Amino acid sequence: MKQKAKILLVIVLMMIFGIGLYFLITRLSKKACIAEFSKIGSNLETSEKLEVVPTMNDVISADTAWCGTFQLIWNDMINEVIHQEVQFLEPLAMVEHLNQQDFNENSISDEYYYKKFGLKTLDLKKEIEKGIQEKFGETSDVLENIDWSESQLEQGKEDIKRYLFYTMLKRDFSYPYQFSKIEQGKFANQYENISYFGIDSKTDEKVRNQVKVLYYNTEQDCAVILNTVEGDQVILCKGNLGNTFGQIYENMLKKGESYKGNGTFKETDFLKVPEIEFDVKREYYELENKEFDTADGDVATILKAIQTIKMNLDEEGGSIKSEAVIDMEVWTTSLEPPNEDLPRYFYFDDEFTLFLQENGKEKPYFATHVGDITKFQ
Repeated sequence: MKQKAKILLVIVLMMIFGIGLYFLITRLSKKACIAEFSKIGSNLETSEKLEVVPTMNDVISADTAWCGTFQLIWNDMINEVIHQEVQFLEPLAMVEHLNQQDFNENSISDEYYYKKFGLKTLDLKKEIEKGIQEKFGETSDVLENIDWSESQLEQGKEDIKRYLFYTMLKRDFSYPYQFSKIEQGKFANQYENISYFGIDSKTDEKVRNQVKVLYYNTEQDCAVILNTVEGDQVILCKGNLGNTFGQIYENMLKKGESYKGNGTFKETDFLKVPEIEFDVKREYYELENKEFDTADGDVATILKAIQTIKMNLDEEGGSIKSEAVIDMEVWTTSLEPPNEDLPRYFYFDDEFTLFLQENGKEKPYFATHVGDITKFQ
């Protein structure tokens, strides 16, 4: 099954929004793939309930979300301003993963997102606010977390430049036909009164036709696609092993490609998906206030790095809104041209290294590093 091209749309990202959004399957008297996802109720004040990772290659915990917005502004930062990969004095796995740019503008259509970067000015802030209002009818939840005081704005000085990188992803989607409301029940055999939607024995046949089976191996190992009017796909999977969203996604694709069973959602199949709603914010403190070099030899520092993800899913469809912002300053370290009239002292009177190399050859044929001179005299 060659679904990869279709699945690259943003709702695929939503599928990957959390290991905590697992399927729980309960077998009825007939064969059924009943997908159960936990309903997550969180907000910006209680965001510790849900982890957020910046890339699909970062190790995830039980309840984790990812969206490509932070990666998009990271790409702009290193491609347009830094002009090389970010390297901290103490390496971070998330930085290594972000530098790979696995998610970029080719991974998503322009209609899904708005992004802007430039020198940090109030005019740039106004331009961003106008842009997201005109494109999505939205306001920003993150811009007010940035220090817009006069001293923190771009001043036009030669020795320091201040930049802001911003993006918003916004998407609403709906199913061709509304799914049935399913009786409230348990999740993971411990959470009570969870609201569900899906397909039962009374659901109209046309609703079944908007569901595609990726594979069904066992009750604990299955995946389906819910098709939408807008062309996005809500992908639900259970039983895929992996420590990252990338590994889980690839394992799911492999299982789908090798599946030989019926890809139609049959009359004897059942679907049960809990309503999902969360609003989470992460500030990447690990990236802030650490110096790193630019390709020009200047020194950059990320002052603020913030991402938000807001998502909901029910029997009619769903929506996703995600923002990301990086506030960065760059200090020039270029020196004044040397005064050629002053003497220079090439005194190798402390620890040094010596090489012998044949003229015109690429490598030396001898080297020695001198630290204790008494061993050499």
